[in-house]
Amino acid sequence: MSKAEATAPYADIVAEAGRLLDAAQSNDVPIRLIGGLAVYFHTEEIPPPLSRSYDDIDLATTKGSSRSAAELLTALGYEPSREFNALNGSRRLLFFDTHNERKLDVFVDTFELCHTIPITARLALDERTIPLAELLLTKLQVVELTEKDLRDIVTLLQRHVVGTNDDDTINGDFIAALTADDWGLWRTVKLNVERIHEQIDSLTLDDGTKGRALERMDTLWERIEREPKSRKWRMRDRVGDRKRWYEIPDEV
Repeated sequence: MSKAEATAPYADIVAEAGRLLDAAQSNDVPIRLIGGLAVYFHTEEIPPPLSRSYDDIDLATTKGSSRSAAELLTALGYEPSREFNALNGSRRLLFFDTHNERKLDVFVDTFELCHTIPITARLALDERTIPLAELLLTKLQVVELTEKDLRDIVTLLQRHVVGTNDDDTINGDFIAALTADDWGLWRTVKLNVERIHEQIDSLTLDDGTKGRALERMDTLWERIEREPKSRKWRMRDRVGDRKRWYEIPDEV
């Protein structure tokens, strides 16, 4: 990693995320932002009622690049959690910024929390973050939705239209295809669509911003519902909520 600057991580978390992405690009390491900072990087101006703090940095990389990603982050001043990485390195890596008391997660190939979301198959679509569709899904898959998740979802929806491509657009076709084959993911997305309608007033948005976000949320849900469901989906639908449909995330 000869091109990586051997400097301590920046105190400003947004500037630090930019430093990491620049170093990854210079060293040809396929790293992309996910999480709240990725939402921030996709939004030119976040309305004040939707602004929030960012505590940690979350990244994604491909399975074949996890070793080079780990080497790069170490060169950039991060301390690896050696035991965690030895046990979980095929799907997730953990690092610490001891200077600023921050944690850094690297999700390998998939994003696994309440549901498993493929996040690196289309990595080439964006130079800085995972694609918008995958980014939105990492928020909509949260069973115990937090206020930060709600703000991130609404931020994405008020800024980006829902369509059939990935050109600064939330690709509804991609999301619909995933939920049509995974009843559990579909069920959690449905739950969060309902929550967004119920909770959006707590954000004190102006009518234009609120209406735009809700309209796009409904457009996405209509697209999801139109998609023909797989046989696996239909079989799981018969069981419904009688069986837990999501994983309980491990505490790290």
